[in-house]
Amino acid sequence: MEQHDVIVIGGGHAGAEAANAAARRGARTLLLTQSLESIGQMSCNPAIGGIAKGTLVREVDALGGVMGRATDLAAIQYRMLNRSKGPAVWSPRAQCDRGLYRRAVRSLLEAQPNLEFLQGTVADLAVQGGRVRAVVTREGRRLGARSVILTAGTFLRGRIHLGLDTQIPAGRAGDAPAVEIAEALGREGLTIERFKTGTPPRIDGRSLDLGRFQQQDGETEPYWFSFFDRPDRLPQLPCYLAWAGPELKRIIQEHLLQSALYGGAISGRGPRYCPSIEDKIVKFPDAERHQVFLEPEGLETSELYVNGLSTSLPPLVQEEFLRSVPGLERVRMTRPGYAIEYDYFPPTQLEPTLEVRGIGGLFFAGQINGTTGYEEAAAQGIVAGINAAGAVLERESIVLRRDQAMIGVLIDDLVSRGVDEPYRMFTSRAEFRLLLRQDNALRRLYQLGEGLGLLTDAELKKAATQVEEQDRALAIAVETPVPPDAVNDVLALNQSALIEEPVRLAALIRRPGIRYKDLLARQPVAGFSDSALEWAEIELKYSGYLERERAGAGRLNRMESVELPADAPYRSFRSLSFESREKLTAIRPATLAQAGRIPGVSPSDLQNLLIELAKWRRRSDPCFT
Repeated sequence: MEQHDVIVIGGGHAGAEAANAAARRGARTLLLTQSLESIGQMSCNPAIGGIAKGTLVREVDALGGVMGRATDLAAIQYRMLNRSKGPAVWSPRAQCDRGLYRRAVRSLLEAQPNLEFLQGTVADLAVQGGRVRAVVTREGRRLGARSVILTAGTFLRGRIHLGLDTQIPAGRAGDAPAVEIAEALGREGLTIERFKTGTPPRIDGRSLDLGRFQQQDGETEPYWFSFFDRPDRLPQLPCYLAWAGPELKRIIQEHLLQSALYGGAISGRGPRYCPSIEDKIVKFPDAERHQVFLEPEGLETSELYVNGLSTSLPPLVQEEFLRSVPGLERVRMTRPGYAIEYDYFPPTQLEPTLEVRGIGGLFFAGQINGTTGYEEAAAQGIVAGINAAGAVLERESIVLRRDQAMIGVLIDDLVSRGVDEPYRMFTSRAEFRLLLRQDNALRRLYQLGEGLGLLTDAELKKAATQVEEQDRALAIAVETPVPPDAVNDVLALNQSALIEEPVRLAALIRRPGIRYKDLLARQPVAGFSDSALEWAEIELKYSGYLERERAGAGRLNRMESVELPADAPYRSFRSLSFESREKLTAIRPATLAQAGRIPGVSPSDLQNLLIELAKWRRRSDPCFT
């Protein structure tokens, strides 16, 4: 029997990161997927990043991941969202050439010497003695593995819906679902539930007059998601803003019961923050119009992605409501939108390492854990890959803290709180969002990546150089006094009080509206990159807030250090509420802090838990004090 250290099932965003991380860590890894041509496929929108999601991408990159590098190789528009707000919510986003992105992911994975590829469909898992031992393909191959990572996305018993009458078994349009593996996992006693998501129609950009829409261009200043590579920028394309008004609303209302969602064909719950157009019309009846973004699919195609009009209505109705949008009267639809319903596994069945509780060596990552979005999938994939390889190589596993990475917030939310709708990452989910910015992801995580063996010597050198440059930029700001004639013109331009004697740069940078980059324009100091100046500026402007968040993180870490025994008999702890006992028994938190984040566990329950644990330990071990 062919043997591997780690087998990754699925080649989407979670699978790509899992395979890359396991291989980088030194495990002999096999990426097994239904279609090798679909590795890295952008199944829905042709974009990476966004609110909080951009931070996830940069954290994945800091740990040696592929998503940021692939984005930079395929990006046809960059934008930094929320520039008018504080840096905690600045969010990079890139439109990508769909084909170039997929090819970039494949190329980056093939550069890993420990990674092999195989096309096939998994039908079963061999589980013996509470551990996964092998995977069995539909084609009859049995492949041994010491760890298996399942990243099946929407493929587990996936079913596409186009209206009430058209239902197609599929993981996405054109690809067969994975049925046997879902049934096999059900036989292992895992709880399985259903979610749904959707995608909008695509249209031919040649069939509309783009001049009638508001054009949205990207950033003029160069930007890269990856901290390590700086490829040349591709030609940049605009997006366009359209508005769906009363006529579209009328059409949706008339055909609402033909929708798979409202006609009763779908039972799974969908993502609240990415609703279908039917949901928008029903839930926001007073809205006069709805935004529609026309996004380019690539440099060598005129096809546009119609962001904002996800739907499960029949194709003929889709064509009708598209043509009701001003500017789309003669539009040609190239692909209809659809809803897809699929299995997922409630993530409270997982350890914080993403290993399935009760089945050693089996890890889950991506949408099968109840999440939505490429970036959330990639973040889970890299953690699963690191830990699956660590288990095989007898190295340490990692659990990222909530103050350490947005990835840590994401995974802790999943395993501690579970999901009742597809989970999407937001900055508001993080208690320490000012510490977890997109600009400082490398500083926060590259040394962890070094310790785990995820980064090459060249990458480590680049990381250290960037962090040293940031430190120098901050030191110069703190130490350097500047005379009035060198900065008063900048201060005047920003309506800030002029100075009459030399003042240190740091004091001026702390003023509202004053940028470090502008103050340095006439200073005789070595040139710094914009990213280094931006980091130093944030550290200075928000120093008080940052210190408060660091203090809060310290308190949380003290609770994280209180480990809870895996075999604690929570149901016998009568001083805890019944709900608390049931939740603690089901989730088995690793630490006191994790227990406190479980819905239904109150602060008084936590206090009583410590007392009950002390009593239980004394009964179990008379020598315990």
